[in-house]
Amino acid sequence: GAAEGAEVFKFQAEMSQLMSLIINTFYSNRDIFLRELISNAADAIDKARFQTLDASGGPRGFDEQAGAGDGHDIRLVADREARTLTIEDSGVGMTRADLVSCLGTVA
Repeated sequence: GAAEGAEVFKFQAEMSQLMSLIINTFYSNRDIFLRELISNAADAIDKARFQTLDASGGPRGFDEQAGAGDGHDIRLVADREARTLTIEDSGVGMTRADLVSCLGTVA
């Protein structure tokens, strides 16, 4: 069921058909779906790193070579009993406005 207090937004008919095609074609393959979720987490971390650039344009607080030691990470947590895989990242989140404008957008 939907979360209490959740808002529902409908896609326009053409977008809804396109999203259905994409979901059924690509995201029914678990490997592709997992890669997409991890890619989204990596993008959120890249955005957080970009936001830490100082005024001179240089990075602050992370190793330019690999981003090592900057406190950003992606964690995958498997729960066999619940049959879930949780993907967590320490990148930037999305505001309500971001969700409304970007959810369902084909990148």
